[in-house]
Amino acid sequence: MALNRPILGFSLRTKQHSHVRFHKFLSSSSASNPPRPSIAPKPNIDIKHIRQNPELHAQNCLDRNYGAQASNPLKIIALFDEWKALQQHGRSLREKNNSIRTKLSHSKTFSGRDVVDETAPEEDKATILEEARVLKQQIGEIEAQEEALTSSIEDLALELPNLTSAETPTGNTPRLIEYINEHPDPPPSSSPSPHSTLLSRSHVHIASALDLIDFSAAALTSGWGFYYLKNGAALLEHALVSYALSTAMAHGFTPVTPPSLTYSHISTACGFRPRDAGDEQQVYSIAQSAADAQKGKPELSLAGTAEIPFAGMHAAAELDAAALPLRVVGASRCYRAEAGGRGVDTKGLYRVHEFTKVEMFAWTRPADAPALFDAVVAVQMQILRELGLHCRVLEQPSADLGASAVRKRDIEAFFPGRRERVGGWGEVTSASICTDYQTRRLATRMRGADGRLGWPYTVNGTAVAVPRVLAALFENGWHEERECVRVPECLWPWMHGVREIGKKRG
Repeated sequence: MALNRPILGFSLRTKQHSHVRFHKFLSSSSASNPPRPSIAPKPNIDIKHIRQNPELHAQNCLDRNYGAQASNPLKIIALFDEWKALQQHGRSLREKNNSIRTKLSHSKTFSGRDVVDETAPEEDKATILEEARVLKQQIGEIEAQEEALTSSIEDLALELPNLTSAETPTGNTPRLIEYINEHPDPPPSSSPSPHSTLLSRSHVHIASALDLIDFSAAALTSGWGFYYLKNGAALLEHALVSYALSTAMAHGFTPVTPPSLTYSHISTACGFRPRDAGDEQQVYSIAQSAADAQKGKPELSLAGTAEIPFAGMHAAAELDAAALPLRVVGASRCYRAEAGGRGVDTKGLYRVHEFTKVEMFAWTRPADAPALFDAVVAVQMQILRELGLHCRVLEQPSADLGASAVRKRDIEAFFPGRRERVGGWGEVTSASICTDYQTRRLATRMRGADGRLGWPYTVNGTAVAVPRVLAALFENGWHEERECVRVPECLWPWMHGVREIGKKRG
């Protein structure tokens, strides 16, 4: 699975340039992504590997539903060939220019003017000086074209997704790994209380009857996809966060509270694009004033996951390889536009625009990444097992991987209220290995005991995404006859004596 590759075949620079003749190969998404400001970490993409393995990268794009980028490797090769031709031409011009400079260095100054030879005809002297001027101009033009070419090559390379692990199934079908807990096979009671209307066990109906969630007030306040957690649901959220943090810390993760606002270029470097392949908005960007935009101030966006600010913690930094892995865990509010994501399967808490999530993140030596990935998944399984949820663990297929992940494993919980539509399954956690995709783009290096610099790998995983877990707890913990929700024992220490959540009395 480890993908140790050589570094760049040539230096990449990232300045802005005017229109040049090779514009047909410029990045297809550069217009939709925010420009990278001067303060952004300088990416270091393995262009050489792309040039040497164009078929591998092209097929990888197709396997991962990045069809628009499948032609990028060949475009990179074509631009690189043009860059080499410019290099060769520029080298010959520089050699000629050096020869003229040598002649000029032996000249004498007379009346404020350089001359080559006091006895040489005046027209010869003027010709040599004019030739030097023209050469200087030509060399400058070539250097500008070389710089623009390398910038275009980099833009094309940055669009490519990570390579894919041999553990990942090719296509659209995940591979079942195992189940967690027994299946709650009995369907909802066919003979409920005569006073009960909760026949579907949908968390929306349960929460409404028990006064746990207010979607209507949130719709008036913020719009579709927002909600108020109330009473026992609000208490459960805090209990879930505390329990998840406690569990992860017991496995060696250090607690960190990350910011929710990040620079947009940090988000892009982590593999999160403002818009998806269908040009649907995915990220909430903060509007800039005209004055700030004119000054070139970096754009800000709301983080869709703590993975983004965590990855940025060590941007443009050097880590001690001997101190790895570095593991952090933190709770944060997450914001996802997910335009076009509405539908009957996503009512209630399943797909929302703002939510609380506890995230695990780590930097590690490449050889240790698989073991750390397994450890993250083990923490996820422990949390869901102790919550009493029936789940299945899936190795996700190539078509489901985001840009940064080389491998991803999801855990889906069984939701009785979704039984008729999607078999009851819904994702509640995800874990990924991102190899050096993020660290190369964020300039996060590691120095080994031998003094050599390398690229650490990153691993991330959900500890608990509160809304979906709440929905699963409501639907699986619902007691039809008593009209209450059972609270899992692992949450009791943070529930202030509440063992079950029922209707308010009086």
